[in-house]
Amino acid sequence: MADPKGWKEEYRSKLVSEKEAAAQIKSGDTIIVPSVNSAPIDILNALAERKDELQNVRLASNLMTYPYAFLQGDYVGHITYFSGYLGPVERMFFSQGNIVANPMHLSKAQIALELQGADDAYVCEVTPPDDRGYMNHGPCGVAYGRYATNKCRKIIAQVNSKTPWIHGIENTIHVSEVDFIVEKDHDLVPVPEIPITDVEKKIGEHIAEMIPNGSTIQLGIGGIPNAVAYFLHEKKDLGVHAEILSDAVAELAELGVITGKYKTLYKDKISVGGLIIGTQRLFDFVDNNPTIMAMPIAMANHYDVIRLNDNLCSINSALTVDLTGQIASETIGHTPYSATGGQADFVRGAIAAKNGKSFIALNSTYQKKDGSLGSRIVLDFAPGTIVTTPRSDAMYIVTEYGVADLFMRSIPERVKAMISVAHPDFREDLERQAFEKGLLIPATMPANMKI
Repeated sequence: MADPKGWKEEYRSKLVSEKEAAAQIKSGDTIIVPSVNSAPIDILNALAERKDELQNVRLASNLMTYPYAFLQGDYVGHITYFSGYLGPVERMFFSQGNIVANPMHLSKAQIALELQGADDAYVCEVTPPDDRGYMNHGPCGVAYGRYATNKCRKIIAQVNSKTPWIHGIENTIHVSEVDFIVEKDHDLVPVPEIPITDVEKKIGEHIAEMIPNGSTIQLGIGGIPNAVAYFLHEKKDLGVHAEILSDAVAELAELGVITGKYKTLYKDKISVGGLIIGTQRLFDFVDNNPTIMAMPIAMANHYDVIRLNDNLCSINSALTVDLTGQIASETIGHTPYSATGGQADFVRGAIAAKNGKSFIALNSTYQKKDGSLGSRIVLDFAPGTIVTTPRSDAMYIVTEYGVADLFMRSIPERVKAMISVAHPDFREDLERQAFEKGLLIPATMPANMKI
């Protein structure tokens, strides 16, 4: 085929090995790396091998799913990882001291990168180029790929033929924009579907009952979102606008449940904030699928975009909720567990949307180290626990015992509703604590006062 613009020759001239690509990173550099399954594993492994010759390299990303050597404690001062969202791999290494949690709304991730001075290099993974010389950022690279390619002084790309081509906004990069190219294939790291527990099924059923046909949904990943999806199989003409696209959503689309027919933004499209996380089945579904509308996470998660989705039902998870509706989703005491992510963005966006609904779901209990149960519905949070979503934004809190409607309610109304969805073994004690702290009005209150 003719190559009038010469991109093919330019492509060949930029080919290097992964070791040569990693050698472009210098001490003191701050680099941006895409999240999850769009990280260039071979280049990053080669970078990790240079530990002893590098000082003060800062690597900014989110939700690593590969156990890179630089996550270990002996990389402190050499290559340090700054994460805007911690997942299971980060939690595994966090205590070693070389992972720095960087709390943020993911809609503001570009601002965080700007303030960090993350402009030395963008090290990414892409598809092979098309006939025009454009490569695609893949399942998670679009989250802030165009921002990074515009901002960073060096662009280093690993071309992986197993990377799916994702349709959407700002999700391509031309060969002429890249400085170094590594050709090396590897399987994308899958994030397997989590089996649904009986408790999660009850939670999912409660939420699904409140989602009307024709709604637009926002689901994350994990047992509870999967449980919600399980009970949506009989719904009609749902749409999707979300931060994350998972296998559960792909299954609903394949079943014809998701059509986008009544969406008021990006009609007939599954719109997602550049994070496509799941198994090979999901990657096959999204590859060159024109119904997918991936976009930068700063766009998908922006309040002014979210609220344009009429009938939006936003479903997110929490670690614990207090009796007045404060929602904690990112730490266990002082220990980081996940991150702010997009929860507050979608909670507020859903509330602002026409006929929107916001659901926060959690199991009513957790198992302690000694095997006994503790309540996730509490009077007070443990010291250090971070409030992800304030009580003034809470709408529906859902456990296996039902739905607590907190929206614009008084403190006594909130407390009674929260106690009603707590595990029965803890309700009496929670009520006693609430009276002792003045959250519930004593029996001497006027008989006509509504609670």
